[in-house]
Amino acid sequence: MSLARDIQTPDSKGVSNPDPSPDLFIDTLMGYQKTAGVKAAVQLGFFGAIADGANTAARIAAATGSDERGAAILCDYLVVLGFLHKAGDLYSLTPSSAVFLDPGSPAFFGGVVDFLASPEFIRLVLDDPAAYVRNGGAIGLANLAPDNPVWVVFAKAMVPLSMPGAKAVAARVAALPNPPRKVLDVSAGHGYFGIEIAKALPEAEVVGVDWRSVLDVAESNAAAAGVGARYRGVVGSAFDVDWGQDFDLVMVPGFLHHFNQAGGAVLLEKARRSLSPQGRVLATEFIVDEDRLSPPWPAAFSFLMLATTPTGHAYSARQVADLARAAGFAGVDIEPLPPSPHSILWFR
Repeated sequence: MSLARDIQTPDSKGVSNPDPSPDLFIDTLMGYQKTAGVKAAVQLGFFGAIADGANTAARIAAATGSDERGAAILCDYLVVLGFLHKAGDLYSLTPSSAVFLDPGSPAFFGGVVDFLASPEFIRLVLDDPAAYVRNGGAIGLANLAPDNPVWVVFAKAMVPLSMPGAKAVAARVAALPNPPRKVLDVSAGHGYFGIEIAKALPEAEVVGVDWRSVLDVAESNAAAAGVGARYRGVVGSAFDVDWGQDFDLVMVPGFLHHFNQAGGAVLLEKARRSLSPQGRVLATEFIVDEDRLSPPWPAAFSFLMLATTPTGHAYSARQVADLARAAGFAGVDIEPLPPSPHSILWFR
């Protein structure tokens, strides 16, 4: 039996079906090997070296300070995974690797490995998966522990992956009939959801809520973007700290999925009570279909929340509507943001 592919055989009705195969199990079980290979290539600078003309194992090894044998084996593995091309002894970047993994590219986001493949994340997911499945969520607060340093890593590493969504949200907010002048960004992280709005609306002032160490990153980003004078932080837990009142817009980007509906409703009710008379609340989230099997990324995301939070998950449209009503809203409008897997939730 081959572990490389399924063998197609006709069933009794003449329809081809794959023979039973352990391929999927073995490939999934060894998924950590893919993580390790890509993480090593990014951290050692393989993609940048190849973009700069180092096209053999020896040249890549010399450019990255690596052993030639190690470079050759890793490069061949990257070819197998689809990140590189190989012709004879020469390696080259695929189009996607050239755009997203060459540090010289404006669209580079290889640095997200510092968060998505961080030791903290890997430990939470891999050390004892049976424990969080048995428990129905992470044991203890996991990633939601107060002042968790992993969110500083998030704020520094995840900007390239978050920026398209931040720009799309800012464009939609700027196009509102009455654009906001006072904006609250809950769980601000890197700050770019508020920063992009401040750039789009010169009269807007933005308040970011997060832990002090995370706000240091957001405030630095705001200063670098030229909006530091209109950006300030409120330090503490989003659930506990006094945000202030009369916000024209309260944003909750990528945060509700860390909590069950009860926790999300508490947060959204606090957001609603913080609004000016004409203010609005928006969130960005992965929205999963009611069968919880599609689209693929939102559907798989709930498992990551199971591993890293006590009660978090991806919401369906029905669950978001229930959440809105529980928080005192009349309803919610869901606006997809293609090609991103995110949607904007406009609470009303």
